[in-house]
Amino acid sequence: MNVLLGIIPSVLMISSPILITAAGGMICERSGVTNIALEGLLGIGAFCAASTHVLMESFFPYSEWFALAVGAVFGMLFSLIHAYASISLNADQTVSGTGINLLSTGVTIFFSQILFSSDRTRPYKIGMFPGPGGIYPTAYIALAVIIISWFMLYKIPFGLRLRACGEHPDAAASVGVNVRKMRYFAVLASGLLAGLAGGCLVLTETIQYTSNTINGTGFISLAAVSFGRWSPLGITGSSLLFGAAVAFAIYVVNIPVLSNMLPAEFFNLLPYVITLLALVIFSGKNYAPAANGKPYVTGAS
Repeated sequence: MNVLLGIIPSVLMISSPILITAAGGMICERSGVTNIALEGLLGIGAFCAASTHVLMESFFPYSEWFALAVGAVFGMLFSLIHAYASISLNADQTVSGTGINLLSTGVTIFFSQILFSSDRTRPYKIGMFPGPGGIYPTAYIALAVIIISWFMLYKIPFGLRLRACGEHPDAAASVGVNVRKMRYFAVLASGLLAGLAGGCLVLTETIQYTSNTINGTGFISLAAVSFGRWSPLGITGSSLLFGAAVAFAIYVVNIPVLSNMLPAEFFNLLPYVITLLALVIFSGKNYAPAANGKPYVTGAS
């Protein structure tokens, strides 16, 4: 029981980047743009945050907070590529997102070589400190993000217009909504949140950025959006589920009954098995916005 209670701070720590990224993915897809570039945007944010922190921690006492902001900004800027390709050029959104995922790996390694003469950042001395109860401040950031996302999508006219662009863009345009601008906002918001999440991940779960730091977190976040039915409450639950699976795989070595019964590799697979099962279960149910993934062409219908 003590082990299970002790795992709660880790579940919140691991779930926070997933939830923040999933919130961005939800906003993006609610506007009608599929964003499988979340993995790459997380990587950009994590690299920029880790690099900023390790270069500034010796003389700037709030370098970890500044690093989070830098990660968020660069994640947003990098998402401009996806926005321009998928909205302005009407390119295939899946191909565009895949390209960003591949590009981000090369870009982060390239700049790591320039800054640190290595394929990774230099380790920093101290990351983010946990607060009372061992809860990292990133958990409160994730909570704030999901509340703001819910309020924006469902409590103000702007959110109604954004959701209309993902359901019936022609109808939205007919009443004066600029569909392209709304979609640009949504993609940039997803980039900002993914970059922020990358910073949260690298400053709590590790001591440096490497090409393996993200390790599928972006794809798990994308699955959380689908599993959570594109709703704030749903993605919160699915993110906690996936985060608990990852934390359990780490802590299972402290449970002799389970660690002796099955090999550690089995538990390491759990987060990805659960992700696949979630996608299979909901693959036949159409909860996605009707125009998600479909380029908007003015006057096409």
